[in-house]
Amino acid sequence: MRRRTPPPPSPLPQRDGVDPVRVRLPGEGRWATVREHLVERLSAGDGLVERMFEEGLFFGADGQPLGRDTAYEPGMFVWFHRERADEVPVPFELGIVHRDEHIVVADKPHFLATTPRGSHITQTALARLRRELDLPALGAAHRLDRLTAGLVLFVVRPEERGAYQTLFRDKRVRKEYEAVAPYDPALTLPTTVRSRIVKERGEMAAREVPGEPNAVSRIELVEHRNNGLGWYRLLPSTGQTHQLRVHMNALGVPILGDPLYPRVADPVPAGDFRRPLQLLARALEFTDPVTGVEHRFRSGRTLGAWDSYADWAGQ
Repeated sequence: MRRRTPPPPSPLPQRDGVDPVRVRLPGEGRWATVREHLVERLSAGDGLVERMFEEGLFFGADGQPLGRDTAYEPGMFVWFHRERADEVPVPFELGIVHRDEHIVVADKPHFLATTPRGSHITQTALARLRRELDLPALGAAHRLDRLTAGLVLFVVRPEERGAYQTLFRDKRVRKEYEAVAPYDPALTLPTTVRSRIVKERGEMAAREVPGEPNAVSRIELVEHRNNGLGWYRLLPSTGQTHQLRVHMNALGVPILGDPLYPRVADPVPAGDFRRPLQLLARALEFTDPVTGVEHRFRSGRTLGAWDSYADWAGQ
């Protein structure tokens, strides 16, 4: 099997803790210039790509800006920085549970994305940690949804990232979550939910479909109160997108504050940090693949709807 040639190093530095975007041109194509391909590929609209070429913001491997008439070359690498957008700062602390020469375990707040994506670029856990800890090579071993709070594992050395990512791929990390959701006395718990979950590109919500299960979650009730709420422990053994949110909704007890399940709610204005999703990644346990140390980490965060439902609901 032919080994894949690694890409050349980026000619651009990080900016605000965010790596430049790297694009490799397809091996075959009908485009005469790099500009023609990027206009079609990036679909940025409003003449953004044209303007970026005029301002010399696309670069080749030699670090020189590409002109609007630069000839298309199959396999060529192009770098650029995402356009700076006005992002509303997420006004919550990003905690550090553990740091050593190999890993950083962060305690992420609600509303902070794990890594740059879409409209969330500098206001992400990865970008913040790179800046605050002066660790420009830091990378994420896995992700949490932006709306979910709790523990996220980051890797200090790029050459070790694959070893930690493999832990998650091979299901050798024990993950424990907590959630606040309605209490249903008719629901028999604990239970294990098995289903097939798919999430189509361009759709906000995932859904369950017939077929071989690819998502397994154990759901336990820790406590319930007279106000109709329950505190749940969730133990996923797989990692499908929105898995716990989908499974809790399937049981008839959707997690409080969920804007997608059971139905997709209207978008909230940027900067609206009310009623966070009541889902917390409480614990991570694994054997360190580099040092052999047995790690057990726990989040110090709490779920607001359980501490004070009236404050969480804004009553």
